[in-house]
Amino acid sequence: MGLQMRNEGGFRVFRKNVEKPLKSCSGPVETVVRQDAFLTSRLSPNRGRRKAALGSFRVVSTHGGLASLRLMDIVFIRHGQPQWAIDGISQSDPFLTTLGEEQAKFAADRLASDPKQATELIASPAVRAQETAAPISDETDLAVLTIDDLTEVKMPDWDGVTEESVIEIFKTTKDRTPEEWWEGLPGGESFREFHNRVTDALDGLLEARGVFRDPLDPRLWHMTTDPGRLVIVAHGGTNSVCLTHLLGIPPAPWEWERLVLFHASFARVKMIPLAGAYVPSLRTFNDQDHIPLELRSR
Repeated sequence: MGLQMRNEGGFRVFRKNVEKPLKSCSGPVETVVRQDAFLTSRLSPNRGRRKAALGSFRVVSTHGGLASLRLMDIVFIRHGQPQWAIDGISQSDPFLTTLGEEQAKFAADRLASDPKQATELIASPAVRAQETAAPISDETDLAVLTIDDLTEVKMPDWDGVTEESVIEIFKTTKDRTPEEWWEGLPGGESFREFHNRVTDALDGLLEARGVFRDPLDPRLWHMTTDPGRLVIVAHGGTNSVCLTHLLGIPPAPWEWERLVLFHASFARVKMIPLAGAYVPSLRTFNDQDHIPLELRSR
């Protein structure tokens, strides 16, 4: 039993067959039966999700008796301050500055002292994310699960390019048209590819833990297990894409500018029971309460 996914003609196809309530359920369980299977297309800036009938499936909504599932949340943490340049030369995969290391330790202390303990620690493969996750791993005794597709949008190859030149590129490309923003910088990853990569990774991560979006109403989510608290250490772009995806906000190719996250800040999304299913609820955003004012940075 569980959600099954496969690719058909460029679409992600999901099916679920449930014949009886989950054994882990206690109390009343509402069973919602849908008669049409569905297709979810890859996202583009000009069209949303598409659905097409493929057969039959069943979805169990666990709203009503699973108090433990109501505790499920995700804490997104941006990495600490990185050393973007050394001797004026841009770094493609920078390590943390001394300040960034301090910020990471404050984040680790906060998570370790929280009465609600994390159950999983997940991180981008980038050095700055791994170095931020390391003290969290030490304090929580959780191994770091690295997911490659959670890395930040890939920039052009700027190895050997001066930091001043990179800053100038960002300044001169700021007034691009929306479509040009979707295409990204020449030589780099398009935002469209980046968005699909990150949201596919997030969906796969959650589906593997029994958490999946309703096939007919994307505002709703369902859960078959209790994944507890997931901590994801990634980037300003990655985390902002994940947040808009979970909250059902239409994407834009400048997510990190409309959802600004400072270094080592927290953004927490909690799944709350609503409308016979679960709805992601943003509880904190750009939360830096664990970092002294003089040690905060963007």
